[in-house]
Amino acid sequence: MSDELLAGADLGSEVYDERSIEVLEGLEGVRKRPAMYIGSTDSHGLHHLVYEVVDNSVDEAMAGHCKNINVTLLSDGSVEVSDDGRGIPVKPHPVHKVPAVELAMTRLHAGGKFKKDAYKVSGGLHGVGVSVVNALSTWLEVRVQRDGHIHHQRYERGRPVTPVTVKGDIPSDRTGTTVTFLPDPTIFSMVEFNFEVLSHRLRELAFLNRGIRMSIQREGEGGQREEFHYEGGIVSFISYIDRSRKPLHQPPIYLQGEKDNICIEAAMEWTDGYNENIFSYVNNISTTEGGTHLSGLKAALTRTFNDHSRSANLLKKEVQLQGEDLREGLTCVLSVKVPEPQFEGQTKTKLGNSEVKGIVENLINEKLREYLEEHPREAEKILSKAVQALQAREAARKARELTRRKGLLDGAGLPGKLADCQSKDPTISELYIVEGDSAGGSAKQGRDRGYQAILPLRGKILNVEKSRLDKVLGNTEIRALIMALGAGIGDEFDLSCLRYHKIILMTDADVDGAHIRTLLLTFFYRFMAELITDGKLFIAQPPLYRVKKAKQEYYCFTDRRKDELVKELSPGAIVQRYKGLGEMNPGQLWETTMDPQSRTLLKVTMEDAIAADEVFTVLMGDEVQPRKEFIEAHAKEVTELDI
Repeated sequence: MSDELLAGADLGSEVYDERSIEVLEGLEGVRKRPAMYIGSTDSHGLHHLVYEVVDNSVDEAMAGHCKNINVTLLSDGSVEVSDDGRGIPVKPHPVHKVPAVELAMTRLHAGGKFKKDAYKVSGGLHGVGVSVVNALSTWLEVRVQRDGHIHHQRYERGRPVTPVTVKGDIPSDRTGTTVTFLPDPTIFSMVEFNFEVLSHRLRELAFLNRGIRMSIQREGEGGQREEFHYEGGIVSFISYIDRSRKPLHQPPIYLQGEKDNICIEAAMEWTDGYNENIFSYVNNISTTEGGTHLSGLKAALTRTFNDHSRSANLLKKEVQLQGEDLREGLTCVLSVKVPEPQFEGQTKTKLGNSEVKGIVENLINEKLREYLEEHPREAEKILSKAVQALQAREAARKARELTRRKGLLDGAGLPGKLADCQSKDPTISELYIVEGDSAGGSAKQGRDRGYQAILPLRGKILNVEKSRLDKVLGNTEIRALIMALGAGIGDEFDLSCLRYHKIILMTDADVDGAHIRTLLLTFFYRFMAELITDGKLFIAQPPLYRVKKAKQEYYCFTDRRKDELVKELSPGAIVQRYKGLGEMNPGQLWETTMDPQSRTLLKVTMEDAIAADEVFTVLMGDEVQPRKEFIEAHAKEVTELDI
């Protein structure tokens, strides 16, 4: 029986008849269209394979049958995921007459998560499953400890090449599953796993599942190893996220409850910062686009705090706090477990179950009201912070109106320092944000005027990590940036109004340039995050050196390449270190950094929002000690430091 039927006409052929219908047997459809199942075949898709296998183990843990999950990056490029769960059943299926483990590994939509009595909740229910991992691997081996024996089977590109065999005996009480696989290099553009990326996900899962012990190690000499185990669950998660901030109250507020088999956990803490950081999950899946559970949480916060302020006479009756006022400085983790989640889209980033909103809202309202009544001092601190946010919001509204009257927010005007491009098509237009007038002059002369615009910024922009919106709008350089982009700012930001679909940060290759770049990245992350999530923000990679000998001239982007060239060309090789873009003439700047045929651009991504938030808070926040620890931890990674 085929698992997938693909029907369609060959666009390159005029004939469309019964021969045009193609049937893909088994997992062939997965190998032919891998992006349909894992999103992409780049690094993101590669790591998704590990997540799928780990999620199966976590589902065992959520069902109460697993305590330890271990990931090992092996020296041959494969990865091993093992757990001490019940072990995948190995006996022949009563209907299909093949071992159950083989069904799970080779058939789409085969598994125990579709029967409600096997798993109460599951993160993998709407996932692609381990069969897709099998299909996209050069080989995969599964080892099951169950019923006093070790059972083994090997697959190659999704097909079993050995029967399920018994490889040894074990104590009858020992159970678990180990899956080892090698990603297929003919499918993926890269097949090297990133230890840090996997560590972030395992840490996140350990926080979300109180008591589970998760570990990851890299095999070989000097291999890395990390272990994650948090009895505090999401309360520990909040403390981890806010370790570089000053909380207004401690410990974090923890609320939990259950209704209609929907389990809800929420941990929240207000800090002296200005940014709202809410991370929501459904069955351990990060719902970056929110959904009904997040809507319920936000509604409950606004309603509960306003009700409490009136009943406790903490605010004047005419004062009505908005949700954004109450969420300023809030760090919150919301985790819900839903038996049958309905996600919007294949990416599972937005929950659609309508009934969840009311359940979350009512439960949070009830539990939070009890907390505020029992902790009046904490309630007063949070409300005082919200009132300050309200006053700042009013100041920001007036600043917006003023800037809008001057044409700064509606896209009608353009800053005088902008050298615009001739094209009016945003899809092909590029904006280079350049440090200083000198580099700006070279960039203006060297660019392609047809589609490349140049915006030189003078000095360092405001550190928005320490500033509210009203102060941000008062900064001259930021206002010029907002005008040039033409899409607004903050909650009014509209990606469809963006005048350039490629925004490129081009700063000097020195300490000041790195600082300016960090300030700009902080601004975009906090007030125009859609630029990052939509893949429209880039960092230019100018050369560090020019190596010249006679009429030979080379540009080097790394110290290693420079050293190789000097060794190859010497004696007589002359090395010039570029510390500023202004040191290059327009032709050199075009050739090395702006010509699409030869330039190197680094796309700014936000794979892990929590990690990104942490870095910006540490580097740009008020706390000195976390920044010192960050520098000490990463000092060995610095290859060049200008003093």
